[in-house]
Parts: sequence; C-alpha cells; structure tokens
Amino acid sequence: MIDEMTTVLEPSPLPDFVETRYVKDVTSRALSYIRAGFPVHFRGGAGTGKTTLAMHIASKIKKPVVMIHGDEEFTTSDLVGGEYGYRFRKVVDRFVSRVMKMEEDMTKHWVDNRLTVACKYGFTLIYDEFTRSRPEANNILLAILQEKIMDLPVGRGGEHPYLKVHPEFTAIFTSNPEEYAGVHRSQDALRDRMITIDLDHFDRETEIAITRAKSMLARCDAETIVNIVRELRDSGKCEFPPTIRACIMIAKTLSAQRLRTIQGNGFFTQLCQDILSSETSRVGSKTNQNRIKEIVRHLVEKNICKREV
Repeated sequence: MIDEMTTVLEPSPLPDFVETRYVKDVTSRALSYIRAGFPVHFRGGAGTGKTTLAMHIASKIKKPVVMIHGDEEFTTSDLVGGEYGYRFRKVVDRFVSRVMKMEEDMTKHWVDNRLTVACKYGFTLIYDEFTRSRPEANNILLAILQEKIMDLPVGRGGEHPYLKVHPEFTAIFTSNPEEYAGVHRSQDALRDRMITIDLDHFDRETEIAITRAKSMLARCDAETIVNIVRELRDSGKCEFPPTIRACIMIAKTLSAQRLRTIQGNGFFTQLCQDILSSETSRVGSKTNQNRIKEIVRHLVEKNICKREV
C-alpha cells in the first residue's frame, strides 16, 4: 500500500501542449533511450522546456508519476523515507477473573518517501532540477540506476536490507547548467549512468506554435511577438536571454486586453518593454533595463513596420 503522504500523479496529455517537428524529435530520442533501459536527463537553461518535456514523455510511458523537486536542504531520507510520528499499541488481558493486565508500547512509524515508492511499484520518477540537491543526498541513486537495487536504511523494518527496483521503474532528470546560481556539480558517476540531452531555446516555428496555443492570438500577432523576442535574444545585449515565457506573457496579456500587436496606442510597446526588461535584467539593474527598453522600442517599430508594408 502506498503511504498517504506520498503524492502520485496520473499521467495525462498536457493541455495546450504543442508537438512540432523539434518536440517530436526530442521526444522520440528520449523514449528510445528509456525503452533501452536508460534514465534520461534534460539539461538546459531556464525556459527551454525541460520540465514540460519530462511530463510529456511521462504521459507517453503511461505509468503513475512521482515527482521530486531538487532542494538544497534535502538529505537521503527526504528521498528514501524516514520515521514520522509514532504507532501506539495497547493490549488488555482479562484472562484471570478480577485481574486485569494492561500492556502499552509506542514505536516509531516508518514512511516511504517518493523515491522508494517509485522504485517499489515501478512508477516513473521525474526528478526536477536534481542538481539543486546536494550530491551526497543523491548518492542513493547510484545503485538504483546501475545495479537496480536500493539500500534500505536501518530502522525501516523488514528482513531484507535491500529493495529490488521494479523492472518498470523509469527515471527522468532535469537540471540547469552548472554556472546557474544554486546548482551543485553532480557526481561524475551519476551523470555517467544517464543519457543527457542538452536543450536550447526552441526553434522559431515551435515558439510561434506555443505562443499561439497559450494565448489564442492570430498567427501574425504571435509571429511579431516571437520575432521581437528572438531578435532581442540574438542581440547579445541582455544579461539573461529572453525565453519563450516572455512570448507567452506578452501574448496572454495582449489577448486579455483584446488588442493586436499592430495597434498604435503604445500599449504593445510598453508591454514588451516591461516584460522584456524585467526578464533579461537583474533586480535593481536600472541601467541595463533602460538600455533594453530602448532596444525593444526599436524592435517593436521595426516589426510593426514590416507588418504594415
């Protein structure tokens, strides 16, 4: 029986998910590695679709999903399980007339955490941003991925010190590059046990398709937004390159106001400036934000002019 403390997700197609040629190619490659028995690791910067792709692939596997988000404070017990609370037992003996014997005892109650549940029942594990957990917390994964056994902690109960990993257990990992803040360098031995697919920003057609799906804007408006974001990204003038999230934010706000990109009321320009200067600059970096706003103003004028020609 799965402990009620463990959340298990039922895989299902993601709403508004876009399958372009690029997405289908990555999905096909990942599934081929998984079917061969290897864990898959998506590595890439923010906004490159790592978690969404992991959830999409999990829905293709059609097994229940256990999800873990990497955390600096994690220890191995946060992955495997631990003793949470107590189990109370009371026995009353009235075998001898007029004599009552009573025995009470209290024992700690072991609860399996998400990694153990996934290994035991053959579920799909999505370990999101796994390098945000300290390497020593992830050491338990070495034997799981290679020897297909889990070393069980003392105190868990049971006769066997090891758990044999279910043959249908699947692991999908995601991470940011090591230069990102808050990211630990993973053990070489762990990275050697998985197949890494490096993800970059989506191609133009995929970004247009995602922007349209999330906002229901006309294609010409989605193209204008994506062009502005991609040109700013390619300019090399940003502290952080803008991602597909910026396209979605701009498009959904425009859609909520029932406006078009070509309308000359200044709202679209201000909208792009606010979102893109925010996404591409550090908090408090006014100089860079002002520079980005000026670049964005020129990009908006340039792309609107193209539409009018």
